[in-house]
Amino acid sequence: MNRQFRVAVVGATGLVGETMITVLEERGFPVSQLHALASNRSLGRSVSFRGRSYPVQELADFDFAHCDFALFSAGAQVSREYVPRAVAAGCLVIDNSSEFRYQEDVPLVVPEVNLHALDAIGTRGIVANPNCCTIQMVMVLKPLYEAAGIERIDVATYQAVSGAGREAMEELARQSIAALSGQGAVATHAGGGQIAFNCVPHIDSFQDNGYTREEMKLVWETRKILGDPAIRVNATAVRVPVFYGHSEAVHLQTRRPLSAAQARELLRKAPGITVLDEPRAGGYPTAATEAAKRDTVYVGRIREYLAPDRGLNLWIVADNVRKGAATNSVQIAQALAQRPI
Repeated sequence: MNRQFRVAVVGATGLVGETMITVLEERGFPVSQLHALASNRSLGRSVSFRGRSYPVQELADFDFAHCDFALFSAGAQVSREYVPRAVAAGCLVIDNSSEFRYQEDVPLVVPEVNLHALDAIGTRGIVANPNCCTIQMVMVLKPLYEAAGIERIDVATYQAVSGAGREAMEELARQSIAALSGQGAVATHAGGGQIAFNCVPHIDSFQDNGYTREEMKLVWETRKILGDPAIRVNATAVRVPVFYGHSEAVHLQTRRPLSAAQARELLRKAPGITVLDEPRAGGYPTAATEAAKRDTVYVGRIREYLAPDRGLNLWIVADNVRKGAATNSVQIAQALAQRPI
C-alpha cells in the first residue's frame, strides 16, 4: 500500500480498543496519524503505537474530519451517538458494537467468509463487525455450507470473561483468589454472580422468547452473513471461568450428505482455520492452549451423528478479543484501504 490513512480508535483504553491498536501495528496498516479516543475518564492516559506514545483524546470533542477510518469499540450507546457524526464528517466506520449489525444497508462482514458484502457499503459508510461467537462459527461453517448446504445449527457457546471486558476479567481473578484462599468466591459489582469455578447460562439481556440477546445474535448474524434466512439456528450461550478464548460445541445438519473426512479436508483448505482433530488426549484445540493470543480459528472433534441424518459435530475455539473483535475489524479496514480511490 502506498496510501497512508488517518485512523481513530474509539474506546482506545478498553480491552478491544487496545488490541485494535496492537493489531494495526502487527499487520502494518498504513497509519499516518493515530487518534486514541475515549471518554473523559481516560484523559491523562496514553497508548503506545510503533514506539511512540499517543495521549488519549476526549471523544466528545473530537472532529472526525481529521480521520479516514474510525474503528469503534465502545458499546452500542456510544456508537449510536458518534458513528453518525463520524460518517457525516467523511469517515469510514468499522463498528464493533451491535448497533448497526441488523440494518439491511449495513454490511456485516467476516473477510474470510463474505468480503463481497463490502460492495454494499454505499453512502452509509458503515461496516459492522459481527459478534465474536458468530465470527468463529461462520468461518468454519462457510466451506461446509458451500459444499453441502446447512439446514440446522445447534450451538452451545462457552464464552470467556474477556468478552465482558477488563472489569469482568478482574472479577474472575478476585473470585478465584478468594475461593482458593478459603473465603468463598463472593461476587462483587462487576460480575453479577459467581463466575469462578462456575458456568453461568446467561449472557446479555433476556428476550421475550426466553433466549438471551447473545443467543439471538448467533441466529440473526449467521443468517445475514451466509445470506440464507432459512437456516435454523438454536443457541445456548454460557459464560465460563476462562480469561481468553471462546469455545463452541456446534451440531449441524447439512442439506446433502457430508462425511467427517470430507469436512476435515474442506476445513484444512479454508483460510484462517487450523484443524486439530485426532482421537487422542490433546488431539483437539482448547481456548487456553491454542486460541488465546492468536488470530487463528481452530476446529476439532469432527464427527458424524450417530444417527444417519446428515449431521456433523464440531468443536471450535478462537480468541474472542483478537479474531472475534479487533483483528476482524482491522482486516475489514485493510480490505477497504486496498480498494481503488
